[in-house]
Amino acid sequence: MPYSLVIFDLDGTLADSFPWFRRNVNTVAARYRFRPVVDEDVERLRHSSTAEVLNHLGVARWKLPLIARHIRCLKTEQAASIPLFGGVETTLATLADAGLQLALVSSDTEANARQKLGASAALFTAFDCSAALYGKARKFRRVVKRIGVAPAEAIAIGDETRDIEAARAAGIAFGAVTWGYAAEKALRDRQPELVFTRMDEIVEKLVAKASS
Repeated sequence: MPYSLVIFDLDGTLADSFPWFRRNVNTVAARYRFRPVVDEDVERLRHSSTAEVLNHLGVARWKLPLIARHIRCLKTEQAASIPLFGGVETTLATLADAGLQLALVSSDTEANARQKLGASAALFTAFDCSAALYGKARKFRRVVKRIGVAPAEAIAIGDETRDIEAARAAGIAFGAVTWGYAAEKALRDRQPELVFTRMDEIVEKLVAKASS
């Protein structure tokens, strides 16, 4: 069945936020007393699950809402330093012109997401933001229900292994992008329905599928 709804993640998928994260993570680590990320850790962590990352850094689970809130505030203050990936505006416009509905599920705030997307925000039918670290499956289900499509008609697109797990729990397909936080091998090992190695592949694969 061709997809009629595309649910995007923001950070690492549409917004190039990994460099910003690397610049800020150790300030957050000092504030909330978890292990700092050193350069030698980065590649290992990109191959790890979310639970493995949290365990390695020694992050107490009860601190996660506090950390997430603090990071959202930092991103609001420093929004200008987090650009969109090249080709995002064209990709979103082409998908919308082809008749696919667009939604965004993010742990960031809706205000931050809209500011980052600029004029492209008007292309989105639904936003479900400020998600808890493990809350995406519920938000995927909520977006699918709100828009009124069958789960088989929806695909989530993201860059982290937890996004794949959330999509599976919600009963929808997943397309992994290889330019974000998780390493390509870690994503492929979890067997997403589609893998995108370039931004323009999203249009190539989804619009072709919608037309078939």
